[in-house]
This record gives sequence, C-alpha cells and structure tokens, in this order.
Amino acid sequence: MKTFNSFLGTGWGFPPTFSKDTLQVSMLSDEEDIQSSLEILLSTQQGERVMLHKYGCNLNEMVFEPMTTTFKTYIKDMIQTAILYYEPRIDVKKITLDDSRDAEGVILVMIEYVVRSTNSRYNFVYPFYKNEGTQVKK
Repeated sequence: MKTFNSFLGTGWGFPPTFSKDTLQVSMLSDEEDIQSSLEILLSTQQGERVMLHKYGCNLNEMVFEPMTTTFKTYIKDMIQTAILYYEPRIDVKKITLDDSRDAEGVILVMIEYVVRSTNSRYNFVYPFYKNEGTQVKK
C-alpha cells in the first residue's frame, strides 16, 4: 500500500473514486485536499454529519433571500466562521461575493486565503446556485 507523507494532509477525494490499476481509493494531498475540503464545507448543511452536528455552512437556507448589503455581510460571516472552526490549515484574507449573475440564479463566492504552514496564497471560487433547474425546458 502506498503511503502519503503530506504535512498539509491527505484524504479521500469527494466523491470517492477508485483506481482499477492500484485497486485503491484516489487520494488528494496538500493544496488540492484543502480546496476539496472547502468545497465540502460550503456544500454541507449543518446537522448532516452525524458526529459533527455543527459542521457545514447553511447556504441552502439563503436561496430565497434578496441580495442586500446586510445579507451579503451575513453570508460572508457565516463562511468565515465555518472556515475558522473547520479548516484550521488556512487563514482567510478576503471573501467576496459576485452577484452579477444573480438573475441566472448564480452567486460566486471567492475566497482568498493563505496556507498557514507554507505561507502560500490561493483563491477558491465556489459557485452557489440559487436555481438548480434553470435549464429545464417548459
């Protein structure tokens, strides 16, 4: 079995995929693992995880809210708090919401962060879809 010696962490990718060649689960390491972790954190509703009831970010509850300055500030704070508690490998520098495609039901959440142990800067863009079935033909 192959061992992974990543100081930033190694974990299963999501969704889990398996390699026919090695007969093992595909693993993610380092910055790729952090990006996957952020995507999972922002996609998870609080209460979904059995052993971590407060894990997640309840973005789906915000689907029908108007995009006011107060609402944007609330979303940024909710994301900042979730990352603070559940992704200790990074320091968030800035969270920006791009609502230019709000009429299409898409809000882009841009997170600028620094990996603590390497002091490397990265960006993560999470597309939050307010309308899941926008391409449905009537």
